[in-house]
Amino acid sequence: MNGEELTEQETALYDRQIRVWGADAQRRLSKSHILVYGMKGTIAEFCKNIVLAGVGSLTLVDDRDVSEEALSANFLIPPDESVCRGKTLAELCCDSLREFNPMVRVSVEKGDLASLGAEFFDKFDVVVISCCSLATKKLINEKCRKLSKRVSFYTVDCRDCCGEIFVDLQKYNYAKKKTDGTTECELQYPSFQEAISVPWKSLRPKVSKLYFAMRVIERFEEAEKRKPREISIEDLPAVLKLKKELCEEQSLNESHIPDTLLERLVMGAKEFPPVCAIIGGTLGQEVIKAISSKGDPLKNFFFFDATDGKGMIEDISNPNLLS
Repeated sequence: MNGEELTEQETALYDRQIRVWGADAQRRLSKSHILVYGMKGTIAEFCKNIVLAGVGSLTLVDDRDVSEEALSANFLIPPDESVCRGKTLAELCCDSLREFNPMVRVSVEKGDLASLGAEFFDKFDVVVISCCSLATKKLINEKCRKLSKRVSFYTVDCRDCCGEIFVDLQKYNYAKKKTDGTTECELQYPSFQEAISVPWKSLRPKVSKLYFAMRVIERFEEAEKRKPREISIEDLPAVLKLKKELCEEQSLNESHIPDTLLERLVMGAKEFPPVCAIIGGTLGQEVIKAISSKGDPLKNFFFFDATDGKGMIEDISNPNLLS
């Protein structure tokens, strides 16, 4: 990838971007290969952003049919039912994304992502997954980590007016601009399993309440063998019971996970389009930074709650594992 230059056509098309982040960063983008699983509204926003930015290729995986929920949040799905008939979510989104930027190769891969071997992921530089079970997040992350090359891994989840991004760049080197020049920096990231295994009582006192709430919802769906977002207000008593058990187990005061926040996440399992735009935009920015090796990357969780309009970055890491 490092030895290939931008074509004249790419240089002309991406002229404005090249003026912002330079020809080398654009070259890296144009030669990068991205895999995305789960064509939710947040992922649709993310895909739009990186296709317009000019990545080399984008592969979509989502064999589900179009649903009413998908139509409410995913602007890539055509409103015409006759167009949707017989096509998967990935195929419909693929058709729309190709129109955004013909120079980006957008394709569809069918099948269960969890059943694919590690060699499948070796074709990509970035893997982004959404709407996955806790077990699948751990599994795909570990498959990426076992490869001989570094593959950037991201998970993203958006429920009602709340969103979460997790980032694993493994051992990551990047250039940081300072007033007196450029400094080479290195960050060591934990895996998803390592991050969520950090004892809650060891985290800083004011860590985002969303971090704890999302872990409770995750654990509930896993224990009840539910698909992601297959949850309703009828489940709230059981979710609150699990919260109490986890707080006792982790020696955490229950006030760190407000019942009202869990109720919102349970009732609003669907996505809220304006939040999709914010989370998808943030994710796109982070992936571009990771590919170009320019700018401070996010480490390693990002949370957003539209009720207060705040975005928070949390470094959930066990220093003993990263040394």
